[in-house]
Amino acid sequence: MVPHFPGANPRKRASIKRDDSTGTSAPPRPRSRTRPPGRQTVVAACCLVLSLTAGALAVVPAASADPPDPAKRKKQLDSQIDQSKADLDDASDQLGKSVAAYSQAEAKFKVVQARYAVAQGKLAAAKAADAVAAGKLIAAEAALRTAVADVQEGERLIAEKRAVAGRAVRSAYQQQNSLVGLSIALRGASPADIATGMQVQRNVFGIQGNAITNLNNAQAQLASKRAKVAAVEKEAADARAEAARTVVQVAELTKQVAADKAEAAAVARVKLVAYQAAQKEKNSEQAQYNALLRERNRVEQILIARAKAEKAAAARRKAARERAEREKARKEHRPPRPVPNDPSDGRLSYPINSYITSPYGMRFHPILHYWKLHDGTDFGGGCGTPIRAAAGGVVTDKYYNGGYGNRLFISHGVIDGSSITTVYNHLSRYKARVGERVRRGEIIGYVGTTGYSTGCHLHFMVYQDGRVVNPMKWL
Repeated sequence: MVPHFPGANPRKRASIKRDDSTGTSAPPRPRSRTRPPGRQTVVAACCLVLSLTAGALAVVPAASADPPDPAKRKKQLDSQIDQSKADLDDASDQLGKSVAAYSQAEAKFKVVQARYAVAQGKLAAAKAADAVAAGKLIAAEAALRTAVADVQEGERLIAEKRAVAGRAVRSAYQQQNSLVGLSIALRGASPADIATGMQVQRNVFGIQGNAITNLNNAQAQLASKRAKVAAVEKEAADARAEAARTVVQVAELTKQVAADKAEAAAVARVKLVAYQAAQKEKNSEQAQYNALLRERNRVEQILIARAKAEKAAAARRKAARERAEREKARKEHRPPRPVPNDPSDGRLSYPINSYITSPYGMRFHPILHYWKLHDGTDFGGGCGTPIRAAAGGVVTDKYYNGGYGNRLFISHGVIDGSSITTVYNHLSRYKARVGERVRRGEIIGYVGTTGYSTGCHLHFMVYQDGRVVNPMKWL
């Protein structure tokens, strides 16, 4: 006898959650994941869609004899877009949120780092400008001191020259009269003495003129030095103001650099936390996928054995019918007629009247970056939507799995020479019982979001001779 799926591991039978009810609602396992439209990964989906669309447009074949069919090309692009959306749906919402949070933190960290670097550059420039301003201030103050000293020296010289000029003026005033020559003559001086006296008078007048000229020159130089002092004072004042501005700028930029450094450290901590969360979710996603692989392989081994048994039983039944036909033909003295295979319902019907949200096929995981098989066809539908048997058959198993949620198996026997089993996953509750024979279109359960599910939908699977195949081959 081929064992049922929960019994394939007897030690774990007691721990497996089952819902064998026929009408009562079994609350779905709480999930942190929700189906779109509100999911955080819509932006990533749009980016992925645009990139795939751009790639598809880039590989348009060269001109040939027949022009390309725009409608056919659009259909291909629509299919690729739908495929890319389906690929993204394979990533959990929480994983998408964690990766998005890490990406945002990383981007913000780069911005803060850049701002911090700019602030550091500005601070270095401000410090250099402060050093230049301080040098200018020192030079200006030194020049000012020199100019002031020059003015003081000029004032001293003018005072001296003014005193000399004053004495010369007083002497000239005392000696400037018409009786000088007469007094010399009256004293009975000789002509030589008279000439000498006149020369002395001329010398005195020359000294007076030189003293006055030197005084005027000194006063002019003093005025020039005072003007230079004023200019140097202005330069010194400007240098002091510039130095004060650079000091303030350095202080402000020092605070800004410290703030940016603190913000960068805080963002780095957030980035680390987001990275750790993303890694945790990625590991969880990987573990879930590995669990799905193990479950799929386990089911395939059981169904392969069951398919062999069903096909052998069908062959024995057909052989028995053929023997009976040959015996009947012998008695009726006629050739034996062809014996048909076991009757079946033929092709499968849609399990729910809905649209396909994610087809069967290989998927490239947008975050884990590897290819994996989406082993069924997803049909959209709200939780509680009735699910109907795709064909007549016997309910062989129903149980809970962490990845597929509540599962229900129907064996349809041998159809067109192949053993066919359909599986209905993520059910909210069951309607059919194990061992019950159901008809095509009969309600067997209800849509849910149990297990590793992104929202209410039906994950419909078909096993042909024990191997999972594309359900659309049989629908």
